[in-house]
Amino acid sequence: MLLRYLSQIGKYFLMWKEIFRKQTKWSVMKNLIFKEIDELIIDSLGIVAFISLFVGGVVAIQTALNLNNPLIPKNLIGYATRESVILEFSPTFISIIMAGKMGSFITSSIGSMRVTEQIDALEVMGINSLNYLVFPKLIAILLYPFVIGISMFLGVFGGYIAAVYGGFGTSTDFIEGVQINFIPFHVTYAFIKTFIFGILLASVPAFHGYYMKGGALEVGKASTVAFVWTSVLIIFVNYILTQLLLT
Repeated sequence: MLLRYLSQIGKYFLMWKEIFRKQTKWSVMKNLIFKEIDELIIDSLGIVAFISLFVGGVVAIQTALNLNNPLIPKNLIGYATRESVILEFSPTFISIIMAGKMGSFITSSIGSMRVTEQIDALEVMGINSLNYLVFPKLIAILLYPFVIGISMFLGVFGGYIAAVYGGFGTSTDFIEGVQINFIPFHVTYAFIKTFIFGILLASVPAFHGYYMKGGALEVGKASTVAFVWTSVLIIFVNYILTQLLLT
């Protein structure tokens, strides 16, 4: 079992080498990159906005409901919402959700090409199939921090709406809480995590889709395995980065 995992890790890093070995013509690659941006980034904005808005509201409401002591200032609602959304919810948990959406799409699309022998056809034509299929996804995912930035804003905004219009505090209290003890490096930390998570979101599912074996049934299994491993790696890397950057 251990040898099999080590073999998979070795194959994963070998895949990275092959991705950059022989580049596809820019006239072709440009269209592939725009296609991936549309499918991976633009198509994800709706679900990210919806989840961020409501989870930010839930965080604000739960914080407000636990403020039983009248001596605790109401601006703590805004402070807790900001910290929760920026430090963990937007970069980490949205990435886990995207592992299901983006990751499954990447694995199934590449896996379907493997099953239907389209990847073999690319190789026969002298095209580096890994560069052709995976490189555009890696470039497109560079815009992933933009998605997380929107998630951060909407998460805090959702908390503002829930706190103010839910009667848990005033607009002034919430905004004051969002501003109090603000540490700019927390935003930098969140985007560093987001960039690394984005690389995992593109490469791990692509690996499982590209190297899968079998028929159409195995495409679904590969998508499930890719989601599990991407989520595990995101959580593990999140722990490592938190230890390195915040302690």
